[in-house]
Amino acid sequence: MLNRRHLRVKVLQSLYAYHISENKEVKPFEKRLLESVDEVYEMYIWLLALLLEVADYVVVDAEDRANKHLPTENDLNANTKLHSNRFLKLLRDHPGYQNAAKKYKVAWSFDPEVSRTIFNLLRSSEEYQAYLNSTDTSLASEKEIIKYIYKKVIRVTPSVEQNFEEKFINWPVDKEVLEAMLAKTFSNFKSEVVSENNLAQISPAWHEDREFILDLFNRTIAFDGQYQQYITEKTKNWDADRIAIIDVLLMKMAITELVHFPSIPVKVTMNEYIEIAKEFSTPKSNLFINGILDKILADLKEAGKIRKTGRGLIE
Repeated sequence: MLNRRHLRVKVLQSLYAYHISENKEVKPFEKRLLESVDEVYEMYIWLLALLLEVADYVVVDAEDRANKHLPTENDLNANTKLHSNRFLKLLRDHPGYQNAAKKYKVAWSFDPEVSRTIFNLLRSSEEYQAYLNSTDTSLASEKEIIKYIYKKVIRVTPSVEQNFEEKFINWPVDKEVLEAMLAKTFSNFKSEVVSENNLAQISPAWHEDREFILDLFNRTIAFDGQYQQYITEKTKNWDADRIAIIDVLLMKMAITELVHFPSIPVKVTMNEYIEIAKEFSTPKSNLFINGILDKILADLKEAGKIRKTGRGLIE
């Protein structure tokens, strides 16, 4: 699921796109911001569909083996247990999954080699053979082989990575979220009754998170000139052209949070943007941003512009 750090990164990406664009109409960038969040859920549905595709390929493989010119006894009696996996059956019949798959027009048929490749890697594993030989068909047990398929096969198969990279521009940034969403799905699917199971959500409280990212995006743009002045005053000894755009945007976002989001503690805001800088900017950006924000924060406190409430006390 998307946490606040992931959401801040989404806002950063949208602000960067807005900054480098000649079009300064905000609405299209707002729309794209929300779409970038929805794309994470779309990736999740594509991943679930791939698990089902691999299970379906088991039947295709069994038919191909049985139709060989000189099939062996093993070919004629291929084990298709995975196709009837109880977890996958619940997923396949789940209305939420069906509706999402239809909405996103999910179909791995455009590249049938992906499921073939995954199955061939899976078939040779000891874990898969143990699953085929096991008599334990409990839902908990059935989920274990699906976890294995994802963690040990799908996640390390280059063709899967390539397909997601080609389809989703933010795949390198967002793929870690899918792991949490898939884990949540395994946790949620506890019942043999389809309607009692739930897919993972994009965030624990999307209504609040949606408001958060739109406010953060819009307020950062609305106060851009003012916050640029704050930064300029504290970087007089720096060549402006040498300060990375991402660093400037991160500092403006942080100032926006400090001033306009009373429920977010100061320390949380400071730590979050320093951590994001480590991942998305230059090697020493986190130290630079930390130093400049500390100075700006001191001025904002002195001017009485930091007003935190509840758990979000300044110190």
